Amino acid sequence: ALTVPLPQVSRLALSGLRNWTTAASPSAVFAARHFRPFLPPRGHVELGEPWWIIPSELSVFTGYLSNNRFYPPPPKGKEVIIHRLLSMFHPRPFVKTRFAPQGAVACLTAISDFYYTVIIHAEFQLSEPPDFPFWFSPGQFTGHVILSKDATHVRDFRLFVPNHRSLNMELEALGPSVPSVILDEDGNLIDSRLPSGEPLQFVFEEIQWQQELSWEEAARRLEVAMYPFKKVTYLPFTEAFDQAKAKNKLVHSILLWGALDDHSPILALLNESFISTWSLVKELEDLQNNQENPSHQQLAGLHLEKYSFPVEMMICLPNGTVVHHINANYFLDITSMKPEDIENHVFSFSSTFEDPSTATYMQFLKEGLRRGLPLLQP
Repeated sequence: ALTVPLPQVSRLALSGLRNWTTAASPSAVFAARHFRPFLPPRGHVELGEPWWIIPSELSVFTGYLSNNRFYPPPPKGKEVIIHRLLSMFHPRPFVKTRFAPQGAVACLTAISDFYYTVIIHAEFQLSEPPDFPFWFSPGQFTGHVILSKDATHVRDFRLFVPNHRSLNMELEALGPSVPSVILDEDGNLIDSRLPSGEPLQFVFEEIQWQQELSWEEAARRLEVAMYPFKKVTYLPFTEAFDQAKAKNKLVHSILLWGALDDHSPILALLNESFISTWSLVKELEDLQNNQENPSHQQLAGLHLEKYSFPVEMMICLPNGTVVHHINANYFLDITSMKPEDIENHVFSFSSTFEDPSTATYMQFLKEGLRRGLPLLQP
């Protein structure tokens, strides 16, 4: 049984989702050479050093692609293999997502044959005309491939949607737009790796790896490559406020359905002056409903009071009081305006930075410091 909490969306609008009950192609044949795009660039053989298979063409600060589309553009170059693989799930995969970060990033996790860990961002459009578009957007596809150095032999390939967080996908109907997550009847996230989908097991000669990197460390490095804002240490929500109290610092908090980008002056200021955390709305809703810890309830409630879809950036005192916040949509509006058209000096541009988004976010952080530092306990 599935629970899809989209009460504002009609049954007709959900027809694309309801009719998607089986894989478009339960099996397919690929030649080993088709996996050549997963090989690293020439000379790029450092263990754990990420590279882009398909570079992202968007930044979270540069807008997004249109929702009002039914069919993906024809894939080209290295997009072809990923498009073919994802087409086994559904006939309309978009290898380039509407929102940043797009693309696919990989790193080498073992050396002998090649062993790669891959993270892919892609989404599916489930409807056909005359229905409105209906988007199914997994948080990411994660996988690995064991591939010979000349791409003549593939030992193993797996691709799945990880479910280690409380929100791992989003549904979006054109018209009403309500992010959600598919749960089973017990309220648990559905694991995309069904036991029945396990491949046949073949017996191979055991590979003797000269160097190896753990799955957890590889995933962390790939996430930093795809989400460079993670170069700052982001603590779990409640731990961030414990640290802020201990170090008498403000909390830089991001509440979101989905991430930030890489701006080195911002990262330096965050590392120096803030304790940082990022959370999903569902996680804070769970904290707010947890009667066993009133202090965590209060912290979550103060955040949710200030939250507006899709992302809210906040500066908080260690007790959870929000002293400054800005919504991502307003942020994008501000950074797209000419400096002379901005009335609120709090978000005026600085000549120090060429990038308006960097300047504006720096202003946001500095304004948070101006408001919050006098309120910290000595």
